[in-house]
Formats: sequence, structure tokens, C-alpha cells
Amino acid sequence: MQKEISKIFQVAAVFIGTIVGAGLASGKEITQFFTSYGYKSFIGIILTGIFYIYMCSIIGNLSIKYNLNSYSEVIELVNSKRRSIRLGSLISKSTSIITTLYILSSASIILAGCGSLLNQYFGIPKLAGTLIMAALAVITLWKETEGLIGINSIIVPSLIIVIVTILILYIFFFKDYITLTHLKSLPAVKSNWLLSCILYSGYNILCCTGVIVPLSREMKSKRAVTLGIILGSLGLTLLCIFINLMLMLNQPYIYQYEIPLLYISNRFGTAMQIMLLIIIWLEMFSTEVSDIYSISRSLERIIKLPFKKNIFIVLAVAFPISQIGFANLISILYPLFGVLSLLFIAQCLFFYYSHK
Repeated sequence: MQKEISKIFQVAAVFIGTIVGAGLASGKEITQFFTSYGYKSFIGIILTGIFYIYMCSIIGNLSIKYNLNSYSEVIELVNSKRRSIRLGSLISKSTSIITTLYILSSASIILAGCGSLLNQYFGIPKLAGTLIMAALAVITLWKETEGLIGINSIIVPSLIIVIVTILILYIFFFKDYITLTHLKSLPAVKSNWLLSCILYSGYNILCCTGVIVPLSREMKSKRAVTLGIILGSLGLTLLCIFINLMLMLNQPYIYQYEIPLLYISNRFGTAMQIMLLIIIWLEMFSTEVSDIYSISRSLERIIKLPFKKNIFIVLAVAFPISQIGFANLISILYPLFGVLSLLFIAQCLFFYYSHK
């Protein structure tokens, strides 16, 4: 029983750590996908959490049932029963390639972002900051899945403590502003909140598939994986609600900042700011580890090389890209990935229920 509880918390920690990233921890993602839609953003966050539970549980179950080890295997599986074998193969290969490019671009962005963050706030040279993250990623992933679980088991509780501390301080000093009437009176900057919610969910579900699949296979417990995803989704939903609440109450000033939560924590002293910056860096690191882990697992099957060698291959490609930038590539990949993520979800649902 104790072993199963441990597995549940491990799955939950990895799930939260993979999705959060620097974008969510800084408040930037929540601002873009939820806060700007007004009080309906809270409905969007709750629906996103429900969608995570529903879809990620299906992906976890498929991984255990068919003994899958990477996102490319899931993509291939859900396309395997098409009437046109050639069409199914083309779609699965295209989806797998674009997913790999997207995750690789994410890893490159984080390497570059880490160097910039350490340089801007702590005076460490950008190249040194990038090399520090790359070296730590190799050390962590040398233990494979155990390393992924271990790092998230430390980072995720730290994230929760810092965000909840900022929230408590905010409630204590500004409780008069936190009313339902006040929240409803705040204008929405954008419309179509439901579409934003669906796109955000789709992005994250396809991204975290690369971690859920091998993790589910190693856990070999459908119950532990499902309960871990439920716990992780609930924890993530609460975190998003907390962040969204603070961001909504600080409109329109938050739209002027790259790190909106840093603006909010500014009024609680330098120590709180430093704690938040450390958490953002740790979340960048957590996502970097998850990205490298996902691609390395996929390469195991594609190029038949051991996992540990693949770590260096991924970093060898990501590192030079992080130094030169690739805005044009991202502008093409992100919309494509958004469409493919929704197609992938539809394929998973069709396959799952037609083979249940």
C-alpha cells in the first residue's frame, strides 16, 4: 500500500513538473491563456484540469496495455488501424516528426532562457548559465526515470510552497479587493476563452505524453498512474487558480511584464523575489529534463541507441540552436503543433473507445 501511494505521488510530481515550466511559474502563460479572458478564466482552468485527467488517464492506460515506451509509439498506435495503411503511416510519421521538433525547440528555448535569466538577475554570463543547465540535465538523466522522478519530487513541493506563500501574503495585505463582485467587474481583454482553454490543454497533453508513456510503462500499475494523474491535475488546477486570482487583481499592470508574478511579489520584499526567481529557474530545469527525457526515449526506438547516448545527441542539437535563435521556426512549428495536438487527441479517443 505504501509503495503504491509513493508511486501516485511520483506520477503527480512528474506530471505537474512537466506541464508547469517557466511560463506558468512566471505567470506569463496564465496571463495569455486565461487571465485576459476575465472571470470566465476560472471556468477555463477547471475545464482544463478535467481534460487533463480524462485524456492523460487514457494515454497512461494505452501505454500499460500495449507496453509502449515513447510518444512516437503512441502516435503510431492510434494511427495503426486506419483503412488506408499508407495514410495512417504518413500521419503518424508527420505527427511524430513535428512533435519531436516542437519538444526540441522547447528544450532549446529553455537553454537560452536559462542563460538570459541568470545573466539578467544574477550577473552570470549567458553561455555559462546555459552550460550549467545542460550539465545538470545530464547528471539528473544519468539515472533515467529515477532521476526524472527525483528532481520533480523536490521542485514541485518547492513551487507549491512559494506560490501559496505569495498568495497568503497577498490575501493578508489586500483582502478587501478579493471579492466575487470585484472579480466580475474586471473587464476581459480577449474573447473566445473556451478555444484558448482547448488549445492550451492540447499543447500540454501532447507535450507531457512523452513523459507519461514511459513512466506508465515502468510503474506497471493502472491504478497508481490514474490516481497520480488525478492528483497532479487537481494540484495543477489549484496552482493555476491561485496564480490567476493574483494576476486578475493586478490588471492592467501585469501585461507590461515578462514575469507578471515578479511584479506581484515585488511588494513583499527582495527575499520573496529571489525565491520566485529560483523557482522559475528550477521549473525551467524540470521542463528541460522532461523534454530531453521524452526525445531520448523516442530515439531509443528510432535510431536504436541507448538512452544515455541519446541525451548527448539531443543536447548537441539543442545547444547551438539555443545560441542562434529561431523565431521563424517557432512561428511555423507552434501553430502546426496546436493543430496536431487536437488531431492526436481525437485519434486517441477514437482508438481507445473502438478497442475498449
